[in-house]
Amino acid sequence: MAAQRIVADLHSASMAEATAFYTTVLGLRVVMDHGWIVTLADPDRPEVQLSLMTEDATAPVVPVVSIEVADVDASYRAARAAGSEIVHDLTDEPWGVRRFFVRDPNGHVVNILAHQPPA
Repeated sequence: MAAQRIVADLHSASMAEATAFYTTVLGLRVVMDHGWIVTLADPDRPEVQLSLMTEDATAPVVPVVSIEVADVDASYRAARAAGSEIVHDLTDEPWGVRRFFVRDPNGHVVNILAHQPPA
């Protein structure tokens, strides 16, 4: 269940304005754009990332953070066993991730995911 990557997710009312701000002020570059989510990264250190979201394509809320893990199924089982609130059930998404959303003890919604190999 080890975390492999952690990316902050910021809700944005204007994707264009937010993207312009982070690219201009921090020099980040767009590395993924699905319309409803844009991920920005440092050009010299691509592991330094930030995601901007207007909404989530399949889940009811925008999470505050996305955490990529080696074994999302094990993390899901652990969250269920701990009695954590599952906000978005374990799902294979069409953009190549398997994920679920869970509410942490402070009420933050966390997107826990693993990338899946292409079919």
